[in-house]
Amino acid sequence: MDLVGLLKSQFLCHLVFCYVFIASGLIVNTIQLLTLLLWPINKQLFRKINCRLAYCVPSQLVLLLEWWSGTECVIYTDPQAYPKYGKENAIVVLNHKFEIDFLCGWSLAERFGVLGGSKVLAKKELAYVPIIGWMWYFTEMVFCTRKWEQDRKTVSKSLLHLRDYPEKYFFLIHCEGTRFTEKKHQISMQVAQAKGLPSLKHHLLPRTKGFAVTVRSLRNFQLYMTVHSISEIMKIQHCWESSMERNTTQIYTLGASL
Repeated sequence: MDLVGLLKSQFLCHLVFCYVFIASGLIVNTIQLLTLLLWPINKQLFRKINCRLAYCVPSQLVLLLEWWSGTECVIYTDPQAYPKYGKENAIVVLNHKFEIDFLCGWSLAERFGVLGGSKVLAKKELAYVPIIGWMWYFTEMVFCTRKWEQDRKTVSKSLLHLRDYPEKYFFLIHCEGTRFTEKKHQISMQVAQAKGLPSLKHHLLPRTKGFAVTVRSLRNFQLYMTVHSISEIMKIQHCWESSMERNTTQIYTLGASL
């Protein structure tokens, strides 16, 4: 085991990471609270400042993903579409098979310079969680209750507010709604069979209502919106020199413009 690998395995190193994340996160939340004074004066300036403040929190988790855990994200995509990533707003549809899928989505956003402004469709309860939840609240994240009758109006209203958002962003959606497991897959395929839908081997039956509302709300004549369908495939390789497992996440993308 090399020196870096030894440091990564030490509890003190983990403690330092945890302390820095909590301390810096609470500082960011405090500054974000103070920026509320700007909202009635200059809403766009408020948004730009909070995008940059918000970057400080998820960027630390991306660091842990790529450097500390040794996870390598490899993107396979159309070479002609690649230069456009990060240059335009996009809805990014991901599968959800692993616990770190959201980190891979953040890694993708970081790679194209839109991590600070990126959005997700998150549970409403997360808005009350310190650091990440509060950070999301100030960056106008879209929260849902997973009750369609309530979400139909509230989610659409939140999405409409993003039409004049000054920063480029990825809107990350896990259309399956939950993480893939064999039990959930069996139940999902029973539903698909009952509805006469194709059977899926590696995915759950997608929940299309949230995606449809997102597209309808964000698309208008002034906003150019692209949809990227992404499949994440993770391979775990054992590194004998450092005695650590190395994850390689392969990201396959398929884009369409709306």
